[in-house]
Amino acid sequence: MKFSLAVNFCSYTHYIPLALAAEEGLWNSINVADGLFFYEKPSNDYPYTEDGQRYWHGKTHFPDPFVAVAAMAAVTQRIEFFTNVLKLPVRNPYLTAKQAFTVACMSDNRFGLGVGLSPWQDDFTVCGQDWKSRGPRCEEMIDIIRLMETGEMVEYHGKYYDMPRMQVAPTPKKKMPIYIGGSADVVLKRCARMTDGWVSVNYPFEKNKAIIAKLKEFRKELGKENEPFEIKILATDIGDMDGFKRLRDLGTTEAVVMP
Repeated sequence: MKFSLAVNFCSYTHYIPLALAAEEGLWNSINVADGLFFYEKPSNDYPYTEDGQRYWHGKTHFPDPFVAVAAMAAVTQRIEFFTNVLKLPVRNPYLTAKQAFTVACMSDNRFGLGVGLSPWQDDFTVCGQDWKSRGPRCEEMIDIIRLMETGEMVEYHGKYYDMPRMQVAPTPKKKMPIYIGGSADVVLKRCARMTDGWVSVNYPFEKNKAIIAKLKEFRKELGKENEPFEIKILATDIGDMDGFKRLRDLGTTEAVVMP
């Protein structure tokens, strides 16, 4: 099992020093969150706390993940990076593909794209995107990113996106990993079918255990149980070696921890 360093909630001035320290240590990767905006009166509760309240404030730093990864990649040589997670259906798929490919290329293929839906309806409103279709649009966006990643002249005609024949350059020299975060069955099925792995949020151990069991079941149904698949667990409730061993025994490939 490998270890990933989460730099989330730190001052942006800490990102590069932490990347340099992680590069010298035994960390496998650094993961960066995607906190877009802080709403004074959000339209819905935060789904990952018991009381629905946020545990950060409006001045908490959330630099743009593509820019942050590019800055850290520029001063390192070995360590990998991934977003945990990029709010994908809030964005335009073509520009997102362009940004992700550029980061992957300029980091020498050390970048993975972790994606999710965003729990905030307000993110979709202010960015001019539809909230109700976020799940199916996420699927089409992943298809588009994979198609554009070939670097060839391609087109796409889906229910939500209609892409004329076009191509983008540069594109990664090797396949850019895509991961999905979330816990609903429809999301886990999407993850098992379309991506290279799953990333957790601050779920307790037993919930992670149940989700991993479902992922294994879904992948078996798809005939993918023997294909490579990463499990990245945010280990917020793990405080000792026995806890990390329990995560490893679940099938965790990478434990995400914070400084």
